[in-house]
Amino acid sequence: MSDNPLDRATSSPPPVVGEGCAARYDPEALTPDHGTDFPEAQALWRAVTDARPAGARPPLDAKPDETP
Repeated sequence: MSDNPLDRATSSPPPVVGEGCAARYDPEALTPDHGTDFPEAQALWRAVTDARPAGARPPLDAKPDETP
């Protein structure tokens, strides 16, 4: 038996496709067992972004300051 606690881990990440900044989990290998089903994601995102104070984030069409 190994003394390394990682050898006793009961889970492992799904396979990855791509490398570096483009690395991501392989969508073909993901299942509901991986916790990929999140139907409330859109409602949560709206609740979080709507809860921010006015002016906390610029509108999407805002232009950066042109102050020298």
